[in-house]
Amino acid sequence: MTSADKMIRHGSIDDVNAHQCLKISNYEDTVRQLDIYYAIVKRQLLRFQSPITGLFPMLSSDLHIGSVRDSIYCAVAVWGLYQAYRRIDDDRGKSHELGQSTVKCMRGILECWVKQSARVEAFKTRQSAAHALHVKFHLTTGEPVLTDEQYHHLQIDVVSLYLIFLVQMITSGLQIIYTQDEVAFVQNLVYYVERAYRTPDYGMWERGSKYNDGKPEIHASSIGMAKAALEAINGCNLFGDKGASWSVVYVDIDAHNRNRSIFETMLPRESSSKGVDAALLPTISFPAFATHEEHLVQLTKANVLRRLQGKYGFKRFSRDGYKCVLEDPGRRYYHEGELKEFEGIESEWPLFYVIMIIDGVFRTLPDQVEEYQKLLKARIYMDEYGDPVIPWYYYVPREYIENERSEPNSVRRIPANYPVDHENKDTGGLFLWAQSLFVLAQLLTGGLLHVNELDPIRRYLPSYNRPRRAGRYSAFQAKPTFGIATDLVVQVVLIAESMRLQAMMGTYGIQTQTPHEVEPVQVCSSTQLVHVYRELGVCPKLKLTGRPIRPVGSLGTSKIYRVCGMTVLCYPLIFEVSEFYLYRDMALLIDDIKTELQFVGKYWRLSGRPTVCLLVREEHMRDPHFKQMLDLFAMLKKGHCDGVKVRLGRLQNLISSSCMEHLDFMSQGEFPSAIFTQFRQLEHEYIGYQSLTDVPRTLTYREEETCYAALRGRPTADALHALRNAHGLYARAQLLGLLLEREGPMYEVNGVSVLESLKSLYQSAGELRHWRAVRYCSSLLNHTVDSISPFITTVLVNGKQLMVGVIGQKETVFDKPMTPGEIQSVMYSTIQPYDVIGAVLQQEVVLYCGRLIGTNPDMFRGILKIRVGWVLEAIRIYMQLFPRERRAADSLESLSPYTLRALLQRVLSVPDWADERGLTPLQRRQLEGCLCRVPKHFYIQVWDILLRTPKGIIIHGQWIPAQPTLVNMSRSELSFALLVEEALVRVARPARRQLCVELLCVLATILRRNPELYLQHALDLDRLLDDAHHTYAKDRGSAGGAEEEEEALSAAPVAVTVGYLARAVVNSVLQGAAAPHGQPSCLVS
Repeated sequence: MTSADKMIRHGSIDDVNAHQCLKISNYEDTVRQLDIYYAIVKRQLLRFQSPITGLFPMLSSDLHIGSVRDSIYCAVAVWGLYQAYRRIDDDRGKSHELGQSTVKCMRGILECWVKQSARVEAFKTRQSAAHALHVKFHLTTGEPVLTDEQYHHLQIDVVSLYLIFLVQMITSGLQIIYTQDEVAFVQNLVYYVERAYRTPDYGMWERGSKYNDGKPEIHASSIGMAKAALEAINGCNLFGDKGASWSVVYVDIDAHNRNRSIFETMLPRESSSKGVDAALLPTISFPAFATHEEHLVQLTKANVLRRLQGKYGFKRFSRDGYKCVLEDPGRRYYHEGELKEFEGIESEWPLFYVIMIIDGVFRTLPDQVEEYQKLLKARIYMDEYGDPVIPWYYYVPREYIENERSEPNSVRRIPANYPVDHENKDTGGLFLWAQSLFVLAQLLTGGLLHVNELDPIRRYLPSYNRPRRAGRYSAFQAKPTFGIATDLVVQVVLIAESMRLQAMMGTYGIQTQTPHEVEPVQVCSSTQLVHVYRELGVCPKLKLTGRPIRPVGSLGTSKIYRVCGMTVLCYPLIFEVSEFYLYRDMALLIDDIKTELQFVGKYWRLSGRPTVCLLVREEHMRDPHFKQMLDLFAMLKKGHCDGVKVRLGRLQNLISSSCMEHLDFMSQGEFPSAIFTQFRQLEHEYIGYQSLTDVPRTLTYREEETCYAALRGRPTADALHALRNAHGLYARAQLLGLLLEREGPMYEVNGVSVLESLKSLYQSAGELRHWRAVRYCSSLLNHTVDSISPFITTVLVNGKQLMVGVIGQKETVFDKPMTPGEIQSVMYSTIQPYDVIGAVLQQEVVLYCGRLIGTNPDMFRGILKIRVGWVLEAIRIYMQLFPRERRAADSLESLSPYTLRALLQRVLSVPDWADERGLTPLQRRQLEGCLCRVPKHFYIQVWDILLRTPKGIIIHGQWIPAQPTLVNMSRSELSFALLVEEALVRVARPARRQLCVELLCVLATILRRNPELYLQHALDLDRLLDDAHHTYAKDRGSAGGAEEEEEALSAAPVAVTVGYLARAVVNSVLQGAAAPHGQPSCLVS
């Protein structure tokens, strides 16, 4: 062997344990080691970089298609070696060459994307696959090569990965962004990924759902990458230390927080179809380090290792058919039920061994590094240059498939890009993603590259341990002195609308300031801030507008802003006078203020304290709940609010410790006074607090309920006559609704259009807090709850679905995130034709569920689909059971929003208070049956029953067949649970529905204790329940009709019903229907 060969071999995997794990201190040895890796990088990576676009292919054998994801990883490996060479004084130009090769690749990707700026602009308003940036381009021309129909380009993790490494590389000193147009484009890439939390995409494996049926889904790995990218790029100057004020990138902190909360909620799942996925490894570890919640990291990592690790690498996810010999390469999508064929024979990817080595270095886990180095060593082979090659994947040969299925991990797998023999030469070239990460792993384990050089912005550290970024822009870096969530202080400023209100508050010992007193600081609405942000990222040349019109959330309004030399304080959205009526409910506002302060206290991640501006308006004093608001302010004055530390003070005293955001992109012009209108102070001639006695109190309004259904078939003149004689608000609302339906919104009554009359009536009813009339008018005006979309998404990522609609009529499922426009359309087309008030009432419930599931996910345990019509039915039943909790005349529609929310919480938490309040078994079954709440592992038990029931299960006439259900679905799959839930809801009476659940649990127990039993006939739940009812009635000696019998068993305690249900199972199913071994002895108890 020549000395040159020896040098090459020295850097190969064989010598990892002998040499690479030692800290290299000898300078010449370091140079020699780096030169070996330089040669490997030149031969294995740079040799395949396009000299024109700078892109890399996925496989070295591909001469036409450049892949963005693989190009980024190749660029990172080249940059890692560049970082290592910077330690060396005389590198003979290698460092410069490596750095510029990195820049060429990153700029090549940028140029390909800039040509598609029209897509970015369209994607900001509607996150659809048709507007997605492409992630495959022609290697030489940089033009798109695969259309949207040919390939799924919507992969948010790719754009996020690009942003993360753009910041890392700029921080290391590379110049990648050159012009102001490019700065604007990168700012628009931030808008592109901001809504990852509600954008179903095709994910890291480019296929979307596990079924490979062309459908995208919400992926935790994409959201995690986006969250990490937003954190990394916030406040980053794209021109590096030579930057100007207009080359800084801004991030919406609330968008970041939504991505963070939804990502952490989803873990350890990847998506609704994939319970576990190796794509989460690069998300929770290098390069994204998307969460620093240690228990989540360990849970996710352990889940991936336990379920996906093999002897040759990791499976990507279970039942992954990609590159399996049984996969039909000529067909893009799978047939229904085809996934079952791939179970147990999924390809294994050694790439993940490399990721685990890098993870071990970052987390200082030498045992993990050593374990995966050994595993990897057994899977590597050398190419003709003596360089190590990481196989793309290992597959099970066709002839050994049955052996592998019957005895997992027993068969010798074959590497994809290794010439096994001359007949079967599927070389495929080098898999560049794995090769690039291998180079990084070797540099790290060899001590040639420090983790801080590969991660200059310290993503691997929690935010409060990262070095503080110099400059005037907010950063996700909480100072250790304060800002770690546990001891954060939320600053609160109280702004009174008038001096007389300020004087009155002073008599209660509560200090407030008026808008004039805080000058020169401007107190403004957050909607005005939205208009300022519209200037951010504008580029007329690329036809890019600025930030899309999205509301600024609670965290964004807790910063103080500097705009063109002026200081601006924004009040939160809860104080906006919105068109939707919720803002009128004072009790709800008080609750919202507490929630707002808790939310900010819990999720604030920026340096500097949050400052929340609370407005006190004169109309608040007219409300009967004003006393509670004063109590809240007194609590804030004491320095706490439900466990959150607060500091109430004058704005001038709080500014120095606040989080200040400098909006320097506006500095070119004067202060935009046209956009910013100051919160107006009310002026009164006499400002003594005694004048407040002049303020009229809100009266408790009552009216007799009148029904005008009879007028539907009568002429319009009759409706007009009734309207002139009607004095009640709700009566007039109904009549105006009738005219609106018949004559249209512009029809005039007494010189005023129906539309204007409705708006005026809506205001009057709102001032009088007549909620039934308010809701009726709001529905006729087609109002939608503000920012309802994120709340629906929150419900979905918690593994639930939402269904809106009137019971027994058309219903619509929300199973994917939707735009506010789509939500409004669904609400009004599905509900309003059958129930006018229901169209807004169900929106309220959706909003409250979204809020509650974020803070109290346990309330929804056992509920798979939140059917809003049935939730309202449960509240009606609750109101009948506990009439004292409402005014006698109140119907559900007349409840205040706050009361409705309180009752919703009561209904969702039945198990917590049922015994204490003495709920009877029947009442409990009625409430739980409305929600279709089931015990833990219930749907898995139904699966096990189906395995033993070849003829299937019949629930209220709906048949769940054993075949093909058992083939097409898997035991813990969401789609199977939804199938069973759908059948259960067909049972019209809630108590009977709950008995069906109990019956299936009893049957599952019997079958588990009698493993030899198989049910020969279809399992008809209705027949079994009728038998149980009849037996129970007979034993009690009561002979009534079928309904009385059912009521009797539904009212019996659980211990009693279990006995009768078990008897029904034994009598009706097991006698003569058992497996043919005579009559078995059946174990029930």
